[in-house]
Amino acid sequence: MADLELFIGNKNYSSWSFRPWIALTHKEVPFRETLVPFDFDNGNPKFQAFSPSRKVPVLKDGDLTVWDSLAILEYVAELFPEAGFWPKEQSDRARARAISAEMHSGFPDLRGACPMNMRRPSETLQVNAAVKADVARIVDIWQECLGRSGGPFLFGDFTIADAMYAPVVSRFATYQLSDAPVVAAYSAVMTGTSAWQAWQEEAVKEPWTVAVDEI
Repeated sequence: MADLELFIGNKNYSSWSFRPWIALTHKEVPFRETLVPFDFDNGNPKFQAFSPSRKVPVLKDGDLTVWDSLAILEYVAELFPEAGFWPKEQSDRARARAISAEMHSGFPDLRGACPMNMRRPSETLQVNAAVKADVARIVDIWQECLGRSGGPFLFGDFTIADAMYAPVVSRFATYQLSDAPVVAAYSAVMTGTSAWQAWQEEAVKEPWTVAVDEI
């Protein structure tokens, strides 16, 4: 039996932590949560105790340590194959992995200009052409996936792909980055989950402020 402990950063800001947390919570996989706030001024010294990369998230399962959000999700998918972390059909799994990897490694302009900040009041942010291109690509991905699957999630049921794009749903809302109907529809589905609501409820109550993410 797995004994999972998930180390995360601030819920208000840590998009990388949000991904495995929302997936594990939505899929009702039991785990213990350990939150260690960011301390950028001192290089996050407390992360050294549990994270080889000195970053979050980190998953511990007994003596095993897994870092990086996508690696954590892949590991949990193998631990709980019946939970449906990836789509059932091989072609859908390939697409889900492709868009998850694209989110994992891509969209640098969106990340840099629009950090996740759930406490920030929603208002339109003027962004450059590179950010608009990232937004357009994500909207295309959502349109294609939901068109194929019929929803409500990207591949019908909630999968790792939805977890990987969860922080983008938050960014789109906070900075009002798109008025596309597919964004409104998919965002309503994601924010309507009990897992999302539980994370957000705690995020907005956090007392810590990270200056670099308060653009």
